[in-house]
Amino acid sequence: MKTSQIRLVVNRPSDNLLGNPPTPTASHRVITTDHSALSGPSGEELRLYGPLGKSVPLPQVNAARFNPDPRLLDEFTPARVLAEGVMPIRKLGQTLMVAVSDAALVPRLPQLTGHTGMFLPHFAPMAMLEDKVLALRGAALAEQAETRVPVQESCRNWSVKPHLPLLCVIAALMAFATLTAPQAVLIALVAWGLFWMVASSALKILVLATTRARPPAPSVPASVPLYLPIVTVIVALYREEGIAHRLIKRLGCIDYPRDRLDVILAVEDDDRVTRAALHTVDIPAWMRVVIVPEGTLRTKPRALNHALNFARGSIIGVYDAEDAPAPMQLRDMVARFAAAPPQVACLQGILDFYNPRTNWLSRCFTVEYAAWFRVMLPGLARLGLVLPLGGTTLFFRRAALESLGGWDAHNVTEDADLGLRLARHGFRTELLASVTEEEANCRILPWIRQRSRWIKGYMMTWAIHMRDPALLLRQLGWARFIGVQVLFLGSISQALLVPVMWSLWAFTLGFGHPALNIVNPALFLPITLALLCMEGVSIAINLYGMALRGKGTKLLWVLSAYFYFPLAAFAAYKALYEMVAHPFYWDKTSHGHFDLT
Repeated sequence: MKTSQIRLVVNRPSDNLLGNPPTPTASHRVITTDHSALSGPSGEELRLYGPLGKSVPLPQVNAARFNPDPRLLDEFTPARVLAEGVMPIRKLGQTLMVAVSDAALVPRLPQLTGHTGMFLPHFAPMAMLEDKVLALRGAALAEQAETRVPVQESCRNWSVKPHLPLLCVIAALMAFATLTAPQAVLIALVAWGLFWMVASSALKILVLATTRARPPAPSVPASVPLYLPIVTVIVALYREEGIAHRLIKRLGCIDYPRDRLDVILAVEDDDRVTRAALHTVDIPAWMRVVIVPEGTLRTKPRALNHALNFARGSIIGVYDAEDAPAPMQLRDMVARFAAAPPQVACLQGILDFYNPRTNWLSRCFTVEYAAWFRVMLPGLARLGLVLPLGGTTLFFRRAALESLGGWDAHNVTEDADLGLRLARHGFRTELLASVTEEEANCRILPWIRQRSRWIKGYMMTWAIHMRDPALLLRQLGWARFIGVQVLFLGSISQALLVPVMWSLWAFTLGFGHPALNIVNPALFLPITLALLCMEGVSIAINLYGMALRGKGTKLLWVLSAYFYFPLAAFAAYKALYEMVAHPFYWDKTSHGHFDLT
């Protein structure tokens, strides 16, 4: 076997966030050979160029004979193969035979593999390495996608079975109290509901009070970075056959260099309809389909975790299937990250709808989103409180995301949970003033199913992070700890107690109320005034959000939303049932029904 030794210097553009120029790579000895077991056709050989300009063929792996040593693969880890584009094949004495997806990786092999001897490199397309990893270790990657988050911060061990006897006793006592002293129980529920309404209104007032003290936006660097970072955008798809072609079209409108954009369409292995729909679409080279292998559950965060192994970017973004992001969004995001300190690990974009006028439900949904994404979340950020993230238009520094273990695959509001975990570990989330439009869920039953998933996720997130309240308090501090209680426990309580709280309007309209017999009538006027004031605060938030939206503010929309929010009660009761019976069930929201683009 004839071999030749050469010294190479191969530079590769830096992929760091600020786009600093690349650092020259040290020379390294490389053995090249025409290895008959691994070489492909000579016309497909990748060529390396030495400092004297002489080319040396790098033989291509033959897919039919590509059988890497599983022990070397496990030692290097499948995740690193996918991340680095390098796969050890086998050892020949002190020489490591290795497959690389890019010739520029050859000089970095000592740092990437830790091998101190010589190397026998072969070229293999990245798709071939990915297929081989999935064939050999697909089951392990599927399991890893479900268990990336440390168990103490994950809900994967959640079960009510160990506590079932205690829960039955509590339920029996509540039923007995309701039968024997219904008025006292009603008063207790009203007091609990009023407490959280007051707390929520106080938080909204604080948010409004911060609008005049808005800090200036971080300045964008004076010069555009020479090397923009690679941005990986992950879109988890399941049963999206009706919207796949529109997704490809909308992502194609993003203004970002195609050689720095890496879009992953994560599709479940058994989702034949979506895969068939994607086969009918001309998918560009900067976009690829990653199949999510079957596991013990099927959730969006599990698909995101699996796709994260294949990501090539130093920034990770998340979109939903129906999203239409602003064309300049990625450039704005990169500039914002470049100007922000390292502690800012996440940027949350603004969500809006492209079908707000479909019906009354879509109009109310638009009011709710305008208040949440344009008023509440920016206000929470200015107050330094925890931000429960939305599920899309999210961007993360990859290192920070991976340090937390990615997403909790078992949590059906993985976004809100991740926002809380970011805060617990000292990271910050900021708002990105860029809008992504999506489809408003404006059918009653699908809306209730979607909202029940959100409320169940809030229940789960609160329960898991309150396993050790003292630890949570130490990590967050008093202000953020109280904020978490208001945002999570407060919103859950208000959704569950909608019928009880609505009953308070009975006596203001001249009807009777069971509490009249045991509560001093003098309290009803203050309670009525308090309810009116709290509703006034909510209306002010909604009006302000619609004004910031800038597409016309309809007072009737905002006022009618008062009859929209009680629908959450049905979702809350469904969520409470599922917390016991189906805690990890992901109630899928169907898209494309009101998308006319």
